[in-house]
Amino acid sequence: MKCVDDFRLRLGKHELVPIVIGGMGVDISTAELALVAVRLGGIGHISDAMLPTVSDRPHQTKYVKDKLKQYKYNVDNADKSAVRFDLGLLAEATEHHVRKVMETKRGSGLVFINCMEKLTMNAPKETLRVRLRSALDAGIDGITLAAGLHLGSFALIEDHPRFRDAQLGIIVSSLRALQLFLKKSARTHRLPDYIVVEGPLAGGHLGFGMDWANYDLATILAEIRAWLTAERLDIPLVPAGGIFTGGDAVGFLENGAAAVQVATRFTVAKECGLPDEVKQEYFKASEADIEVNGISPTGYPMRMLKGSPGIGAGIRPNCEAYGYLLDASGNCQYIDAYNREVAAHPGAKKIQVWDKTCLCTHMRNFDIWTCGHYTYRLKDTTRRLPDDGYALLTAEHIFNDYRYSKGNEIALPAA
Repeated sequence: MKCVDDFRLRLGKHELVPIVIGGMGVDISTAELALVAVRLGGIGHISDAMLPTVSDRPHQTKYVKDKLKQYKYNVDNADKSAVRFDLGLLAEATEHHVRKVMETKRGSGLVFINCMEKLTMNAPKETLRVRLRSALDAGIDGITLAAGLHLGSFALIEDHPRFRDAQLGIIVSSLRALQLFLKKSARTHRLPDYIVVEGPLAGGHLGFGMDWANYDLATILAEIRAWLTAERLDIPLVPAGGIFTGGDAVGFLENGAAAVQVATRFTVAKECGLPDEVKQEYFKASEADIEVNGISPTGYPMRMLKGSPGIGAGIRPNCEAYGYLLDASGNCQYIDAYNREVAAHPGAKKIQVWDKTCLCTHMRNFDIWTCGHYTYRLKDTTRRLPDDGYALLTAEHIFNDYRYSKGNEIALPAA
């Protein structure tokens, strides 16, 4: 019986352990988490979701405070079209965070950054260009294009000196999405170096509608692999979503996958950015506690724990400080929902908004507990403590369990 360590991922000149830790925002996939994967010879993601905010925490920068100060006059205004990101400061925040990670990097693995197209920031094309180029400037090993079709993303960086040598990949959930990306990117004469195929059991935003349960990762992966073979395209495929054990991973690797991307089990790692009390909520969750809903203002369904404090919380839109989901006209679905409830409850000191959430504020405060489908199995990966809590795991323990376990066995931490 094989284990994951019997396989290797080859990307350019790199030979890697075929384990990729997914890029969970906002700073759930911390630098510390990613660097464990790098040290052990795999790939670790950081996320570029709300990087100015992420930078403020460990590096004592003041990007959020200064932006709020600049736009404080607009706090009570329902029109957020005036709220803009300073592109120079956005580049500075991105470079600062990425460079710190790369300076700390040790080992034979690689650091990638997960870049969400849905962070439109009131200037979609301009802010995306800055985020992509700044990550390359700061020395990131690779960029995974996520949360969107990214039809024009390669064009935004095709004149960058590192466009050909950095590893560039795309997350898709269907063959159709991949075909659209490749067609639009063809004029850059640059194929993606890898393709992450994300299935319906993944955490956070899903590339499916509310009919997600009708789809299956293995089927989607096989369809994409057959099409690439027919087109004579040799691009490594990396399945993601619902790969919970080393045995699950081996099953995909034996069927032609180049590596696997995993994240759910790392949410309860000591190095993960979630507060420890939230990690305990993940451990305690039952299958019935997990739902896919439509509260994200991005328009994508999201998988999360039903007990997330951000669900139904009718807080005032905090776009002056954050505003990462404002579209090109300064609109956001949460602002519309919030204003509707304010109008329906004049004079109310507190309102509730159930159909949408202020994702920027709640993700920043770890109040939206996004999770993978198999989060309810996390309790089976550790030991119960005398206080009825659960022992947190090290990222190295989880990585090595994926790497060396056989079948569906899961190694528990030492007592």
